[in-house]
Parts: sequence; structure tokens; C-alpha cells
Amino acid sequence: MMKQFELIVFDWDGTLIDSEARIVNCMRAAIEDLQLPARSPEQLRNVIGLGLQEALATLYPDAQVALQELVERYRFHFLFQDDTPSALFAGIEDLLMALRERGHYLAIATGKGRVGLDKALDETGLRGYFDYTRCADETRSKPHPQMLEEIMERLGVNNRETLMVGDTEYDLQMAKNAGTAALAVSYGVHEKQRLLACQPLACVDDSVSLQQWLLSDATVAV
Repeated sequence: MMKQFELIVFDWDGTLIDSEARIVNCMRAAIEDLQLPARSPEQLRNVIGLGLQEALATLYPDAQVALQELVERYRFHFLFQDDTPSALFAGIEDLLMALRERGHYLAIATGKGRVGLDKALDETGLRGYFDYTRCADETRSKPHPQMLEEIMERLGVNNRETLMVGDTEYDLQMAKNAGTAALAVSYGVHEKQRLLACQPLACVDDSVSLQQWLLSDATVAV
């Protein structure tokens, strides 16, 4: 067997971990703190995957909002106040272990900030599985390709050897913009039809199917 993809890059929220409720709760709390017009749960879910500033600016594109204050209120709730549980999807750690044993480079490309991702990696104990991670407050937000391009450059892997795995159209569009293959997961934030419109290699409906796909189609027989 040989690796079809040397590098597998994962989104974090909605792909490896079920954190949607926590993110939505923290956005809602930050909005309430600043007494801004409420946004629906669907509007809040829709911006998950973007960088935090880009997500909040999408929610309030025309209002005279102190965006940085809104960002800080969200971070306060996410890091210190909200205790909504976020659990890894079933079998994720076993999957990462198996991919490492097969010799794949593993990375994360996320709309989270660095402090938030580091906290999540420590809470889940997954830090050691990843060769490199990039966050939206360190580079351009998805769907711009810069985050993915920086990961490939750092690890010395080209776009033909790279697979992006994510649950939003922002992940899949970033992959397209960077010239890499993409695998969609429909158990996260964006609905399946929206993901399929981005033409990924495949779209899997649960984390068990994700494991099966990556442990078969990420390798080719020789």
C-alpha cells in the first residue's frame, strides 16, 4: 500500500469535535452583552468555520458595531464562562492514531483563534497527533487558501498530495482555492446539499464513515 495523500488537514469544530452548541451559546452571550439585535440560531450556525472577526462581521455587516469588543466578549465567554460540553466525535482519536501509524502528516486548519485551539487540544489530549496547526488569527480566514498553503509549505507537501477534511463550504472552498482535494463531512454545521455543491471527492455522513473512507481511500494499492 502507498499513501494517496501524504498530508491530511482537518478542520476542528464540527469535523473532529462536536462544539456547535458551545460556539452558538458564546456568540449569543456576546451579542447580549453588547445589547445588539439578536441573530437566529441558523444565522449563528452559518458563520461557524470563518475566522471569528469575519464571522461576527458577517452577522453585523451594516451596523455600527465595535467589532473588536464583540470579539473579546465572545472569547471571554468561550474561554472562561461557558461550560457547554464539547465532545470528540466517535472514534476520532483512534482514527488519528491509525493515520499517524500509516505515516500521514496530520494538520489542523481552523477558524478558531490560537488560544481557543490550544485550550481545545489540551482538553482533548490530541495535541501530539498533529504536525502543524494554523488558526484564523494567524493568517487569512477561510475560504482564502493562505492557511492551507502555509501548512503545505511548512510540511513540504504539494497540493496534489494534500486532502482537506471539513464540515463547511468554507473548508471545501479553501481546498478548491488551494488546488487540493477535499472530503466533506455532513454531520457538522452545513447541510449535505450545500457541501455537495462544492464538489468534494466524497461526503460522509458520520464519523464511522469518515474513518472507513480515510483508512481505505486515503491509500492506494500498489
